[in-house]
Amino acid sequence: MVSSVVKVSTVAMVSLGICSRCNFDGRVGCWIGNQKGKWNKLAAAAVPASTKTPKFRMSISPMASSAALAETQWSSRAKFYTEVLKDAREKFTQEISFQSMDKDISLSKALLYIAYEDEAFMAFNREMDAYSLQNERRSASLAFDSLDWKCMEAMPLDGKNMSEWMAVLDSIAREVEVELVPRDIGCHLVEVLDAVNVVLFKSRGFKRSSVIVDSKCSYLHSVLSSGYCSAILLSVIYIEVCRRLNLTIVGSRIGEEFLIWPQTGNPEELFKVTSGHSLFGIVNGKCVNDPRSMASDINSNSLLELEIATNRDIIGIALANLMRIHWKRASRANHGLMLTSPLRSVDKSDKKFNKSDASRVPLLRPQDLRLAIMASQRLLILQPHNWVLRRDHGMMLYYSREYEQAVQELSICMAFAPEEEAEVLEAFVEKLHLLRIESSWKNQGCSGRLTVT
Repeated sequence: MVSSVVKVSTVAMVSLGICSRCNFDGRVGCWIGNQKGKWNKLAAAAVPASTKTPKFRMSISPMASSAALAETQWSSRAKFYTEVLKDAREKFTQEISFQSMDKDISLSKALLYIAYEDEAFMAFNREMDAYSLQNERRSASLAFDSLDWKCMEAMPLDGKNMSEWMAVLDSIAREVEVELVPRDIGCHLVEVLDAVNVVLFKSRGFKRSSVIVDSKCSYLHSVLSSGYCSAILLSVIYIEVCRRLNLTIVGSRIGEEFLIWPQTGNPEELFKVTSGHSLFGIVNGKCVNDPRSMASDINSNSLLELEIATNRDIIGIALANLMRIHWKRASRANHGLMLTSPLRSVDKSDKKFNKSDASRVPLLRPQDLRLAIMASQRLLILQPHNWVLRRDHGMMLYYSREYEQAVQELSICMAFAPEEEAEVLEAFVEKLHLLRIESSWKNQGCSGRLTVT
């Protein structure tokens, strides 16, 4: 009977198309291999019908029963995380839709949807690891806890669900209101900002870091939990808290920094030095006092000349930082590897395809590479005509050996790129066509991949 259970597990894995853990459908950003009901039906079909012959009556052993139950639990959990992936992407797209007014976009919701999609992806990987371990070690009994949540918003991120993380921002705003109680009624703008600074930087202990190496510093829920964050995430928290206090905070990108300030007709008050610091400096960190930073040159006059970032711009900056971090982590073993390195090594005059070209694609960490691709997919929703972004997205698909999708993205990129860049891309795409054909030859005879639509 144990052999029949092994057969069930085998068929269930075949139904996934025997694809890698990090194989994703690039169009919708969801795990492939989860058409509704297919796994359970295929698994059930693999179990031979029991006969009614008394002489050969078969009983289900405890080990077989346990394995079958574990498979059912794993299938249910895998299906849930797949649905979360799809739901999070759809809700993110809806939140930043160009049919809605920019002012109506919630920065916190959009960034939490990003976190939900990435966390569901990593959770799916963990589930596959646990399931594979159970298949390898039949004597081991691994428990798959049942999920206590039924939708994306109820799924916990570091112990809190969607509404609870939104409530954290509400709680910070209430703390600011308490800080303002002993001050004058109808507090001046400077008093309100000072109260926000006291709560965020003293009471809550938020710290802004200019060099981010941990991807957790780029996810809103992790930042709200730890207090250690990137400049753009701290700016988002500041903007969201002040919005709850009916105070509008705007921002602009200056070099590598993102600076924020209240929308006011009297910017001089932001630069008045009190106790050795200006409010503008306290809000934006040490960068405004660093002579190496472009932010150090900002004054009340130049502040008015800056281009104000929209909510979509701010989300785009956060995504670009996230994509950069995951790419660095993915290519850690290939020091100095650039996304565009293969483009510059292509000689258009060399039309002959080298069979070793495919094997020379460097191996990268698959999970981090896929997270970087997911970030670039969301960025393309925000900036579909950005040729540089589309080029980088196509190159990441090339590194993940998804040649067909890479050809498609880079071909679109050529339509928007400057002429000299388009020529470089054209030569590279020609070789990618050959790699795609060779890859399809190798895959002939393999079962087709299932996709979620």
